[in-house]
Amino acid sequence: MIPIKLEIQGLYSYREKQTIDFSQLTAAGLFGLFGAVGSGKSSILEGILLALYGSTERLADRGEKNSMVNLQSDGLLIVFEFKAGPKNAKTYVARYSVKRNSKNFQEIRPAEHTFYEKSGDQLTPTELRAEALVGMKKEHFKQTVIIPQGKFREFIDLTPGPRADMMKELFGLERFDLAPRTGSLLKTVREEKIRVETQLGAFQDLTEASLENLRNDVKSSKTLLQESLNELTKIQAIYQQQQALSKDFNDLKALNEELKLLQLTKIEIDQKRARIKEYRRAKTYLKPLVDGVESLKLDKEKYRVSVINCQKHEEEYKKEIDQYGIEVEELRIRADQRSDREAKIRDLQKVLQVQELITSLDKAQHELKQLRPEIENAELDRNNALSEIEILQIRQEAITLIDPEQLAQWKTSHAEWLRLEKEEIKHGNDLASLKKAGQESTASLDRLIGQMPTSVHEVGNWFKSQAERILHLEKEREEFQYKSGLAAHVHLLEGGKPCPLCGSADHPDPLEPSDLSEKQLTIATRITREKERLEEIRLLENRYQQELFKREQLQTQVENAEVLLGTTVDLLASLKKTFVTERISSAAQLAEKIERASKQHKEWQAVHNRIGEKRKELNLFIEAVEAKRTKRDVVHEKTLTLSSALESKREEISDPPFCAPYFEKDRGFILAAIDKVKRDIEETAYRYDSKRKHLQELKEKAARNQASLSQFSDQLAETTEKLAELEQKYLAEMKVQGFSDHETVVDLFRKSLDADAVDAEIQRFDDKFIRIEDRIGQLKSRPGILDFRPDAYQEMGGQVAEKKAKYDLSQQRVTILEQQLASGMQDMETKKSLDISLASLEKRESNLKQLEGLFKGSGFVKYVSSIYLKELCNTANSRFRKLTKNSLSLEIDENNTFWVIDYLNGGKKRLLKTLSGGQTFQASLCLALALAEKVKSLNRAEQSFFFLDEGFGALDKTSLRIVFETLKSLRLENRIVGIISHVEDLQQEIEVYAQVTLDPEAGSQISYSFE
Repeated sequence: MIPIKLEIQGLYSYREKQTIDFSQLTAAGLFGLFGAVGSGKSSILEGILLALYGSTERLADRGEKNSMVNLQSDGLLIVFEFKAGPKNAKTYVARYSVKRNSKNFQEIRPAEHTFYEKSGDQLTPTELRAEALVGMKKEHFKQTVIIPQGKFREFIDLTPGPRADMMKELFGLERFDLAPRTGSLLKTVREEKIRVETQLGAFQDLTEASLENLRNDVKSSKTLLQESLNELTKIQAIYQQQQALSKDFNDLKALNEELKLLQLTKIEIDQKRARIKEYRRAKTYLKPLVDGVESLKLDKEKYRVSVINCQKHEEEYKKEIDQYGIEVEELRIRADQRSDREAKIRDLQKVLQVQELITSLDKAQHELKQLRPEIENAELDRNNALSEIEILQIRQEAITLIDPEQLAQWKTSHAEWLRLEKEEIKHGNDLASLKKAGQESTASLDRLIGQMPTSVHEVGNWFKSQAERILHLEKEREEFQYKSGLAAHVHLLEGGKPCPLCGSADHPDPLEPSDLSEKQLTIATRITREKERLEEIRLLENRYQQELFKREQLQTQVENAEVLLGTTVDLLASLKKTFVTERISSAAQLAEKIERASKQHKEWQAVHNRIGEKRKELNLFIEAVEAKRTKRDVVHEKTLTLSSALESKREEISDPPFCAPYFEKDRGFILAAIDKVKRDIEETAYRYDSKRKHLQELKEKAARNQASLSQFSDQLAETTEKLAELEQKYLAEMKVQGFSDHETVVDLFRKSLDADAVDAEIQRFDDKFIRIEDRIGQLKSRPGILDFRPDAYQEMGGQVAEKKAKYDLSQQRVTILEQQLASGMQDMETKKSLDISLASLEKRESNLKQLEGLFKGSGFVKYVSSIYLKELCNTANSRFRKLTKNSLSLEIDENNTFWVIDYLNGGKKRLLKTLSGGQTFQASLCLALALAEKVKSLNRAEQSFFFLDEGFGALDKTSLRIVFETLKSLRLENRIVGIISHVEDLQQEIEVYAQVTLDPEAGSQISYSFE
């Protein structure tokens, strides 16, 4: 992530909008953000965190966000433009804004937090959040990119577990968490192994020997099968000949039986043959005459009935025509009176209209009478409202009103006054506590100095002189060890003889072994005692350095607290000065004045609201007066119109005497009378028209009936004559055809024989009789048919069935054995394949068990994480050794715990937590730089960004110079480092920086060294 531009407004001390342009700052590689304590330097980092992650370092996400908004601002706005993604190729804009509740100053509305992708001047909203854009969570971002105050050594202070989790999340090491996948694979392999073992269990009894036995059984069974087949074939040939004779024998027997039945049926067939002949003769010559006679009889009866009906209808039509003629005449007379009756209806309708007009006129006159007092009351309400408004206006003018903006300014000043007084007390208490702690630290230093010899002025020199003393004693011990070795050869020295070592013949002062042993023991004791003393000095030096660092820190904190207290006192004095003219010297007096002004404002507002309400009432009263006056005029005009219409309507009545009684009747009675007359008129017209039409229809029907009577009488006489002639002809023909009487003919026709069907039946009988006689003759001529014995044939059939059953049984056995052999061979192949699969699965299971042990409990992830941490240590040591002049280096053990190798103490290890404050800063800096370098490599970025906000005050000038040389060298690695500090000496080391100053009126202001 590379910052481009940050806009801040309304955050902490940033009252006015300020823009931090990082373009020229980051171009320098190393830049600073400088300013006095409390000027708003760290708020820049807070703004970046807020824009990216929606939360700050100082305040909780819930309940405290109202404190981050400037007390003189209505809201907060942060716009952060930055580069991110692989190779920092894309530009994004993060926007975060909140506003105060206009009704509750202390309440903050929900924030608006959005991200955009920038392309040229175009901003495109994106759903991606900071975790995806920057590639890390807020906690890791504070440990690798932007390190706020108090968080610099957080990475060191992490326990091994969270530190490994951080490496896992930063570098995506979850891809090495293979335990779940391995467990799943192992489960699958075990299930597959169980399946294969289960399948192999089914083949437990299958062997090559059992397969060979099956092959032998198949071979012997096939031999037996061939023998059975030969026997069966031989007897089947004989049986087939007997089978053909048996069929012919049975056919001959059946045909003889059938011939006997046909001979019995032949008598009936001959009778049918004679009867059908007689039927055909009657049908041909007599049937047409019989049908003709029957048809004429039906016609004669039909015409006779028609004549009788016509005679009956003739009398009925005459009576009905006479009756309808009288009714039609009566209805015609009533229909001629229709116009007079309709005139009466119109007069009655006008009577109804007159009644309606009278009712409307009475109602209008009554309404006009009621409106007069209503108008007077409305005018009285209007006048009363005017009087009340005048009284309220006089009361409002008497109230002294404070300017709302002035009142709001007083409220803001009162809140600021209370805040400054609390801060003054807090800073005073903090300063007193810090001074007391400083005195205690100075006393502790004095006590530690008192433990040093008077000749020693520095603990470091004391430690060095003690180490030199031990070195001198160790040299003496080595010399005595050398002499002790020589003493072992003293017994070889003889007077006048040369020494074996030096060759001297004189031995004036030979060594005494007993003296050497005593001196060696004494020196060894002294060395042990001096080393113990050296360890005490080292511990004393560590305590001294820690206490010295603590006192320096306290001195810095005292200075900061004094500055904060002075700033608070100045701000409070400046605030009090603004109220001198108001004769206000305390926050309580200001609160009392605000309360009085608020009450006056509320009273004025209440009167103002009351006037508004009364004006609304007045407008309603005025509208009511005008509405009632308008309504009165409308009603008056309506009475005049109704009176005129009433006179006109009375004059329109054509028969006043007829209508006079109806004026006293109610509307329902009149409407009923009108309706009754209307119905009678309509009913008379309908009945007259209907009966007139019906009378005409009756006359037409009577004429048609008379014509039909004449026609049916003529047809009846003609049909009677034809019937007599045809009956004579039928009797003559019946005698000619040989029939004795008419009943015989009728009985023959009644049976209705189907001649074609009977002929077909006779023909079929004749054909079948001839065919059976021919077939019997053919069968009797077959050789051997007369000598055939059924019992011998059945006995041979049993023998064939027995042979066939024996053959089928042999064939079935061969088939079963062959299937068993084929299945056994296939199962043997399957068993071999399963054995191979089982061996492979057992090998895979063994390998997966080993992998499961390695990956269990995220062990592999922890292992990879430890490798990353070791690489991190190696990268950090390249700078840490240089900063500590090769006296210290970092190391991480198998538990991911940081250790320090102290080369000044023989390369022994101690926990990193035992380092002094300055050394801890150096170690933290080197680790943070190494971590940022790894993140840069992970993102494949050409540049990386790193921001520090603490720690430089703990360094001496030499360490500070080395640190800054290290930071400057990062520019060669294309690294960007930003530093936040109030230490003035740093400005001499850093050429490019932004200066933050706190203006009492405008808030924090940004300026640049290159402006």
